[in-house]
Amino acid sequence: MRANLAINAAHAPNLAAHFGAHVVEALIDEVTLAPKPGLVDIRGRGAHHDLDWQLMCASALALQPTFVELARAGIETQALPALRERIGAIGRDGEARMFDATGGVNTHRGAIWALGLLVTAAARNPDDLAPRAVAARAGSIARVQDRHAPAITGNKGEQACLDYNVGGARGQAQAGFPHVVDVALPELARSRSRGDSETAARLNALLAVMASLDDTCVLARGGPDALADLQHGARRVLEQGGAAALAGRRELKALDRRLVELHVSPGGAADLLAAALFLDRLQREALPTTKA
Repeated sequence: MRANLAINAAHAPNLAAHFGAHVVEALIDEVTLAPKPGLVDIRGRGAHHDLDWQLMCASALALQPTFVELARAGIETQALPALRERIGAIGRDGEARMFDATGGVNTHRGAIWALGLLVTAAARNPDDLAPRAVAARAGSIARVQDRHAPAITGNKGEQACLDYNVGGARGQAQAGFPHVVDVALPELARSRSRGDSETAARLNALLAVMASLDDTCVLARGGPDALADLQHGARRVLEQGGAAALAGRRELKALDRRLVELHVSPGGAADLLAAALFLDRLQREALPTTKA
């Protein structure tokens, strides 16, 4: 990989900008997708009172320089400990940039972590952009300790991990994003192969993640009962044919109503869908040097 990195370093600005733009496109694709149960989308706020589509898009665009910097770090920094600390600092600066853009509202903290690791990993070896390979490299980075990271951040997802003994976003990343490569992407491929629309395929991928993920956004706001409702409802949609089927759409509407009623929003699943869309975009770009 040293030779590849040396070659890519000469083209680092263009390559980093290319990958950073793909991340932002994935984030905007995710938030625009509708109808997503309990989540902000092009229709409305979902279960949120402080978020909307316009704010989420503004946040994603404001974060593009952060994702470009993360990709640049992946190209330039070979040693994993140094890379982990460099991207940790970039990510914390990105959070500050996000809060400046949103007036203090947390729109994309989880996405900065997940997509930040993945864009770093993609740029680290652009000769192998197969989703599983990129996710595995991201997991290797995530498992390295950042000496400068705060021991406790105080965010609700972190507290939910402690309260309910789940891995959360950190555990998902350190495991190589299994809900992305083993759940979301296969469901996306299955739905496409049977002729579902792209919207329905993406919704089904999201629902497949919701059906089994211990989503800390839901646990933090609604506890285990709300998580059980989410997982059961997502499975029902898929069992009834998914978002492309009339019966599935009825179940999807019912799940949306239930989550809004509970005031819970599966933001962890949304972040993983964005991650899946990013990896899918890289793979489908079909660069000559990309392995299938």
